[in-house]
Amino acid sequence: MIVVHHLNNSRSQRVLWLLEELGLPYEVKRYERDAKTMLAPPALLAIHPLGKSPVITDGDKTLAETGAIIAYVIETYGQGRLIPPAGTPERLRWTYWLHYAEGSAMTPLLLKLVFTALPARAPGLLKGLVKAIAARAQSGFVDPQLKLHLDYWDAELAKSAWFAGPDFTAADIMMSFPLEAGAARAGAGSRPRVKAFLERIHARPAYKAALERGGPYDYA
Repeated sequence: MIVVHHLNNSRSQRVLWLLEELGLPYEVKRYERDAKTMLAPPALLAIHPLGKSPVITDGDKTLAETGAIIAYVIETYGQGRLIPPAGTPERLRWTYWLHYAEGSAMTPLLLKLVFTALPARAPGLLKGLVKAIAARAQSGFVDPQLKLHLDYWDAELAKSAWFAGPDFTAADIMMSFPLEAGAARAGAGSRPRVKAFLERIHARPAYKAALERGGPYDYA
């Protein structure tokens, strides 16, 4: 049976959702972030050398990285579900979004998080300087990059209801976290098609079931 090493408020929520969509049995082992640093606990280092989530174990296999986990589950247990047929334009888009979600999409979102939190973590005498530097970095680089990606998501969703085409696939599961994080941190919810996408996924029974298994998730 697949065991999901699940960290609260993390990308691993997508793995639970995928397993619910496929109707697969699985076990959840929960880990809690440090309340001050928001980092994963050291216990995850015993599962994977990087000590991050998501990680799954399936028999003697241990696999990290959301995209790799989703590809493994789809190939091993999917039976053709949640993936377009090979050789189709939709399959090419599916592969693109699977990699884009953790590649291009998450970089500006992570920078937004870092530069927003940085002033509060600076020593007292340096807070003003750090705040000014962080604000300049956000206005000069991070925010324009975020706008570029948010506009891109909305434009792509104008082409079809789902990222890979007319049908819901695992690519939409992968893209859920950037869009949810973008709505929370960067106003992505103001884009009408992004907002509609989030409403559609949040209404799915499997999404709701994954929340029940995974516990509190601030982005839902």
